[in-house]
Amino acid sequence: MTGVAVDRGACTDGFSRQNRAMSSTESLPRSPKWNAYWRLMRFDRPIGILLLLWPTLWALWMAGAGSPSLKNIAIFVTGVVLMRAAGCIMNDVADRDIDPHVERTRTRPLAAGELTTREALVLFMGLMLLAFLLVLLTNPLTVKLALGGALLASTYPFFKRFTHFPQVVLGIAFGWGMVMAFSAETGAVPRVAWWLLAINTIWSVIYDTLYAMVDREDDLAIGVKSTAILFGRHDLLILRILKVLMIAMLIVLGLVMGFTWAWYLGVAAAAILFIRQQWQVRDREGRACFHAFLANNWVGLVVFLGLLGHYAWAGHG
Repeated sequence: MTGVAVDRGACTDGFSRQNRAMSSTESLPRSPKWNAYWRLMRFDRPIGILLLLWPTLWALWMAGAGSPSLKNIAIFVTGVVLMRAAGCIMNDVADRDIDPHVERTRTRPLAAGELTTREALVLFMGLMLLAFLLVLLTNPLTVKLALGGALLASTYPFFKRFTHFPQVVLGIAFGWGMVMAFSAETGAVPRVAWWLLAINTIWSVIYDTLYAMVDREDDLAIGVKSTAILFGRHDLLILRILKVLMIAMLIVLGLVMGFTWAWYLGVAAAAILFIRQQWQVRDREGRACFHAFLANNWVGLVVFLGLLGHYAWAGHG
C-alpha cells in the first residue's frame, strides 16, 4: 500500500483476484467438523482473547484494589473466552457473503461452506447462554449490565455496513467487561470504569485500524466501511494522535488513582511499543500492519504488569 489514499483501479483488480480465489473455494480440503467449529470460534488465533483479556484484568485489579476475588477472576476470564468466541461467530455470520471475496477470509468455515449459518447460530446461542449463567454468579447490577454486553456482541459486526466507525463499537463491546468487572467487585460503576472504557475504545480504534489497513483494498471494492478507509492517506497521522491520546489518558488515570512509579513504567513501555508500531507500518505494507496489530497484545501486557507492580510496591510500602 502506498502513502496516499487507495485508488479504485487497484481495488477493482484486487477484487477480481479475490473472485477468482472464491471460485476455487469448493476445491479446498474439508476439515473435521470439530475443527471447523474450533476455527469458527477463532480458538486457533487467540490474539482476540488476549486483546479482550488485558483490559478486563486492568479493571478487575483496579476494582479490587490489587486483590480481586478469585471467583470474579474465574468468572471474567472464562467470560472473556466465551464472549470472544461468540463475537467471532456473529462476525462470520454477518460477513458470510463478504468473506468469500477476500483472500484472507475465504477459508473461514462459513465462507468455505464447512458449516451452515444455522449451525453457527446454535453455537452462538449456546456460548451466550453459558456466559449468562456465569454472570448469574455475580450480582443484580452486573446481570443488568450483561444484557447490554450481549446486545453489543450480537450487533457490532453489522456496523461496518453503514458506518466508518465499527472500530469504535468494537472498542465499547470489548471494553464492556471492564464496566462489569467494577460492578462485580464493588457493586457500583465509578467514574474510573467509564474512563477505562474510553481508553479501551481508543486502543481498539488503534489496533483494529491497523487490522483494517490489511484489507483496505478489498473492503473498498466490496463496500465495507472502516476507519482505515475513512482516514485514508492521513491514517498514520491519526494513529499517532490516538496513541499519544491513549498514553496521556493512562498517565491521567495514574495521577487520579495515586499510582506509584511502577504504573508509569508500564505506560512508558506501552509508549515505546507504540513508537515501534508506527515505524513498522511506515510503508503501509499489509504484513507489517498485521504484525503491528498483533503486537498490541504486548501493550496490554506491559500496562497490566505496571499495574501489578504498583500494587506490589504499594503493599510493600
